[in-house]
Amino acid sequence: MSAFLSSRFALPLVAVAAALLGAGATWLAQRPTDGGEIRDYLLAHPEVLPEAMQKLREREEAEQSKQTGTFIAANRDRIFPALGSAWAGNPNGDVTVVEYLDYNCGYCRASLPILDKLVASDPKVKIVFRELPVLSEESKVAARYAVVAAKQGKYRPLHDALYAGGPLSDASMDAALRTAGLDPAAVKEAAKAPDVARTIENNLAMAAPLGMSGTPTWVIGDRVLSGLQPLETMQAAVAAARKK
Repeated sequence: MSAFLSSRFALPLVAVAAALLGAGATWLAQRPTDGGEIRDYLLAHPEVLPEAMQKLREREEAEQSKQTGTFIAANRDRIFPALGSAWAGNPNGDVTVVEYLDYNCGYCRASLPILDKLVASDPKVKIVFRELPVLSEESKVAARYAVVAAKQGKYRPLHDALYAGGPLSDASMDAALRTAGLDPAAVKEAAKAPDVARTIENNLAMAAPLGMSGTPTWVIGDRVLSGLQPLETMQAAVAAARKK
């Protein structure tokens, strides 16, 4: 306990404790003190610790959310515009939902019907798809093919076919290309172009600043949501973005 209380979290913890317990603890947060006094106070009032830590978490989350919103605002042109045909819904929608995805991601695949319901329920929403190949080498190949398809106006047919094919393999990706009406040999050659690699590198560069922990990751307004989301959560995030 003493090592914890002498850490950088000790004084903020006491400040939160003072706020929670009122005037009886305010003197401790305002006066010069040392780790021993802090320790004695909190040992006498252990009930404050869970509440104090929750307050600290909420404060940190609020600060992180503020930083994320600032980053999104400064990088809108790298996040929200669709590449070619890599979008769904209303092309002139007033709220854009950006999905960062990996074609080997089961949760991304499970999001497909949720996105379809979101678009069906909200005629003003636009979905933008961005490749974030982080799960496998095959993911990187599929992402390059998807970028080529987007440039050729064939994104959604390939997008759906890649997911329908299950776990990625050379055979499943070739089959998806043919299903989407694309020539596998031509797409593979086009996928070698430097601008294809730059598109994917730009998406990957967004991962750390946006706090991405995996796929799918969603950017809606100034918020970032991680993982598979229920329709109601997506609708609420769109509604919140629409109010700003």
